[in-house]
Amino acid sequence: QVQLVESGGGLVQTGGSLRLSCAASGSIFSISRMGWYRRAPGKERELVATIRGPTTNYSDSVKGRFTISRDNDKNTLYLQMNSLKPEDTAVYYCNLNALLPGMGKFNDYWGQGTQVTVSS
Repeated sequence: QVQLVESGGGLVQTGGSLRLSCAASGSIFSISRMGWYRRAPGKERELVATIRGPTTNYSDSVKGRFTISRDNDKNTLYLQMNSLKPEDTAVYYCNLNALLPGMGKFNDYWGQGTQVTVSS
């Protein structure tokens, strides 16, 4: 099985920065894609950013402010969030699309989430 442990969330003022981390552990045969999603109160979960190899993808709402990166050696995913706005307040979830040993296909795995609160 695989575990995703997020950290780095917290309370920050408008315009501030936070860096989220997601450490993946367990037996992983191959990683296709990793990403960050978020769910704001009363809203559905939405994509924030993904990274597949050298290719990154961002939602329009965070483009230019957030940067996703990955340390392959440590199997750790990061999200650098700058110029934070109150509308960025949400629970942020790490997502991993990977093939585990003995599994016949790639599956999605999720972390437990970390709260980010941006005060105005």
